[in-house]
Amino acid sequence: MTNSPSGSLHSSAAAQPQVRRADGSPIRAVVVDDEDALTDLLSMALRYEGWDVRLASDGQKALTVVREFRPDVIILDIMLPDIDGLQVLSRLRADGNQTPILFLTAKDSLDDRIAGLTVGGDDYVTKPFSLEELVARLRALIRRSGLTTEDTSDSYIVVGDLELDEDSYEVRRGGELIELTATEFELLRYLMRNPRRVLSKMQILDRVWSYDFGGKSSVVEIYISYLRKKIDFGRPAMIHTVRGVGYVLKPTR
Repeated sequence: MTNSPSGSLHSSAAAQPQVRRADGSPIRAVVVDDEDALTDLLSMALRYEGWDVRLASDGQKALTVVREFRPDVIILDIMLPDIDGLQVLSRLRADGNQTPILFLTAKDSLDDRIAGLTVGGDDYVTKPFSLEELVARLRALIRRSGLTTEDTSDSYIVVGDLELDEDSYEVRRGGELIELTATEFELLRYLMRNPRRVLSKMQILDRVWSYDFGGKSSVVEIYISYLRKKIDFGRPAMIHTVRGVGYVLKPTR
C-alpha cells in the first residue's frame, strides 16, 4: 500500500533560498523507490528546489545510476523488489562511496532505524511524511556534507593533536588523515568547537541533526562509537562519556 507524502511542493522552497553547490551548479539527487507515484512527486519537489534529479526503481538500477551520476545526496527506500536498501547502501560504502543517504521507508520501529544507521545511513524518514520535513532534512545533509558555501572564518580547528579543516573537509590526528562521513565530520566539528565542554545528547541532536530524531538519543551513541573507532582507536582517548550527562572531547596533552 502506498503511503503518500503530504504538503505543498512550493512551501519548503518558498521558506528558504535555493541551495546550490559551491561552484553554483545544481545539487544532484537520486531517488530510489519502486512506487512510481511517489518518485514522481519527490522528483517534482526536488526539481522545484532547483536540484538535478535521477530516479531508480530497484536496487541494481540504483547502484548503476549512483555510479554514473555521482549524486550529492541519495533518498533510498529500504523495501525494494530485488536487493533491499540496506544492501544497496552496504555496497556503496564498500566501494568507498560516502554520499549522504536518507532512508525513506514505511518501517518505523527503532530497530529498523538503528539498522539503517548502523550500515552507514545518515538519516531516516518514515512514510507517510511531509515534503517540508523531507526537504529540510535533505538540506541539513547537504549542509553537513560541505558542498555549499559557508563562512570560512576560523575554519581550521585544533584540539591537542587533532586537526579539522572546514575548507577541505579533512581531519588528521597526529598528522594521519582520517576519513569521515558527512555526519561524523559534523559531529566531530561540534565537539571540537566545544573542547572540554560536556555536551548532552539532546544538544548534539539539535546541533548536528537539526531536529530531535523523534527523541531517539541512541543515534548519538551510534555516531559517537563510530568516531571513537576512527579518532581514538589505538591512541589515547579524546572522546569521553560523562555518565548521565553527555560527551566531552579533551586533548590528551
